Amino acid sequence: MKLKITILAFMLLTGTSLWAAGAYTIYPTPHQQIEQAGTVTLAGTVNMVCGNSIDQATRQRAEQVLKEHGLRCKWASAPKNGAANLLLGVNGDKGAADKAATSLRLSRAVFASPKYDKHLLAVAGKGNAATIVILGENTDATFCGLASLEQMLDGRQGRLACVTIYDYADVKNRGIIEGYYGVPYSEEVTEDLFRFMARYKMNSYMYGAKSDLYHSQLWEKPYPLTITPEQKKIGMMTQDMMRNMAKVATANKVNFIWAIHPGTAFFDTKSDGVLDKIMEKYEAMYKLGMRQFGVFVDDCGVPDDSASLNIGARRLTALQQLVDKRWNRKGAAPADTVKPLNYVPQLYAYSWVSKEQAGRFFHSLSATPKKTVIYITGKNIWSVPNNEDPAIVSKWLGREVGWWWNYPCNDNDMDKLFVSDMYANFHDEKHIDNDAKVTDSLGVKTLISNPMQQGAASKIALFSIGDYAWNNAAFDVRKSFEAAVPAVVGKQYAEAYLTVCPYLRHYDYDSPWPTLEQMRKLAAACKKLGELAKSDNEGARLFYDDIEPWLTKVNDMADCAIILLTKDSQTKEAVSRAVENVEKMDTDKKYDVEILNGMGKDIKIGSTQAKPAERVLLPMLKKLAGK
Repeated sequence: MKLKITILAFMLLTGTSLWAAGAYTIYPTPHQQIEQAGTVTLAGTVNMVCGNSIDQATRQRAEQVLKEHGLRCKWASAPKNGAANLLLGVNGDKGAADKAATSLRLSRAVFASPKYDKHLLAVAGKGNAATIVILGENTDATFCGLASLEQMLDGRQGRLACVTIYDYADVKNRGIIEGYYGVPYSEEVTEDLFRFMARYKMNSYMYGAKSDLYHSQLWEKPYPLTITPEQKKIGMMTQDMMRNMAKVATANKVNFIWAIHPGTAFFDTKSDGVLDKIMEKYEAMYKLGMRQFGVFVDDCGVPDDSASLNIGARRLTALQQLVDKRWNRKGAAPADTVKPLNYVPQLYAYSWVSKEQAGRFFHSLSATPKKTVIYITGKNIWSVPNNEDPAIVSKWLGREVGWWWNYPCNDNDMDKLFVSDMYANFHDEKHIDNDAKVTDSLGVKTLISNPMQQGAASKIALFSIGDYAWNNAAFDVRKSFEAAVPAVVGKQYAEAYLTVCPYLRHYDYDSPWPTLEQMRKLAAACKKLGELAKSDNEGARLFYDDIEPWLTKVNDMADCAIILLTKDSQTKEAVSRAVENVEKMDTDKKYDVEILNGMGKDIKIGSTQAKPAERVLLPMLKKLAGK
């Protein structure tokens, strides 16, 4: 009832519908956007004024946004009349942004809502006399407002329509869990993901790479100072690599949560020494820049007896207390404090056991500190976010749970890519109910996605996950996907990607055979996407590297189809080569995808073959080739 009253008050104060259409296309979709009369122009130098509550990361981000759009940033103590001014502040700090919000008669109702990262953004003025105000509930929320401004400036040559945006996130912690079985992300991929997350308002990255020895089997030991090229290939990290990733995460307002997997040692009743060892490792990671930690005990067996249940709860409580005592003393600087622990329990999919046993398990954790985030994957390992599953577990636990979403994870199907729209990806994943849909109101504070081994290619899905977590009710699966494509591959490659994408799927079009015209268009689109390999944009190159085995195979399929569909006008040699290539489609090494075999110290690089377009295109080719 309180939420409904707040929303009603918000609508009355602003005099508009909560879902009013706005002047800009921004992702994640803003909750409220109000068009105002007039336009302003930003050119040359922008006067930048920040309140005392705005931290360095937010200041640097503002400068970056302006610079990337050809604008110079001039830091100032006060707005300049007749000039372009960007004012950043925190609600109630009495700085320039706060005062401007009052003079522009902007509503403050958004700050009273029980939501997260609440902020307002206003563009006002006329001509070159522009006033841009971004006012957040805190500096992190103001940082989110800069993501909207960045997109507003894209492609507009500094000409902005006046507008007022009131915005917030439906989910507090939004982001990624690197928790799949496979090759851990490289430093380059991870840092690229951090920058992507900043642009689309995701704020949490939990590192729990299953194949990282220093996360699991060698959890007690510090990361090495150096590694060999072979070790780097299987995803090993050095201390410097971890330190650099932490710096990039901090610059992009991403909570880099380093998680440890002590396994059954966490429940060893012989000694409490395990907590001291965990704290030693946390201390080492803290020195590398980490400011949030996790504990994983997943896949360690589900206990049922009281003693086993209670020891897990006691250890988790004691560990949270040790963390707070070490880093969260009264008066500690915010940058030096550590955020609450994240905990992945043995029972993360509650349908594995009876409701009675599940109830006992989660009830045993109810006495742990309420700020500690405890995760589930839902009723099943591959559940789609819904309200029923967290409600059931929250009742047992006595507080909200976090959602570890195994999507678009492909560690059970490494020959597949999930790079289409969300619901098409659900359809392609045999573990997902094909009729599944995300709910338009998700009652959790934490939603993190476990992506594919292909981190850069996962950004297609991650874009929509961020969109959904920010604004549940406004989420449109198709519009979000169509916006994700140019955001990830670039506008100049969007059409080519949309042509190729259905064939990158394992289950391509469920339709009659594609036509010759479609195959020619497909071949041209594949070759167009091949240009990404030499792109000046690192993210584009990384994306190409991820999809290359599938793209190469689809390109070869299209080329073979063109020849076989026009064989009457082809030479015998060309037809023979096409038939031979079709024969090798299931075995050719150029379509191999590197995977990891084994676990821990026994990890070795292996391979599987990319398998796109297995429903229609490949069977068509085999039929045409007489196979």
